[in-house]
Amino acid sequence: MSAFSAPAFLDSSGIAETIVEYRRGETIFTQGDTCEDVLYIQTGGVRLSVSKTGRQAVVRMLGPGEFFGEGCLAGQSVRMGSATAITPSVIVLVGKGKMLRLLREQRAMSDRFISHVLSRNIRIEEELLDQLFGSSEKRLARALLLAARYGQRGKPRRVVPKPSQDALAAAIGATRSQVTLLLAKFRKSGSSKKTVRSRSSALS
Repeated sequence: MSAFSAPAFLDSSGIAETIVEYRRGETIFTQGDTCEDVLYIQTGGVRLSVSKTGRQAVVRMLGPGEFFGEGCLAGQSVRMGSATAITPSVIVLVGKGKMLRLLREQRAMSDRFISHVLSRNIRIEEELLDQLFGSSEKRLARALLLAARYGQRGKPRRVVPKPSQDALAAAIGATRSQVTLLLAKFRKSGSSKKTVRSRSSALS
């Protein structure tokens, strides 16, 4: 199966989409909002999080080329979490009905979309396990590699959207000061791809 092309998928039936630009730190949707659209990151980055009893947990940090909010396709009526832009971002919104029609009519692309979403969910499970059992250093290395799209189809990005240290801290379940110390440690070690890759070898 060839690599999944989201732009080709969205353009394949000429459906109309809404394109919205978000500033860094701006809320895309909030937990409990009505779930009516599937969203696609054209540029930028998004943090997905959930809140309960006053506490917040980061579920995933997404980058260009990734879908989110697809729970509406499975019957979710409200958002189960919140989405926030971690860098200036351009997001494509596709209505639930339009997306369902596209999935029905474009079977080959539908199969690739499903594979794309399932692969992302597997990565989310791996990250949740890492949150429970991995060290802060390993979790930060994973977050940086995912931001660079290392190990995913296509070449790693040379220019990586730069989330704030607060966003990184929330993503790995650490404090901002811990992230600052770990980043300094990475730089001191050489901050090369080889260094970060070696630190991530135990994550798989």
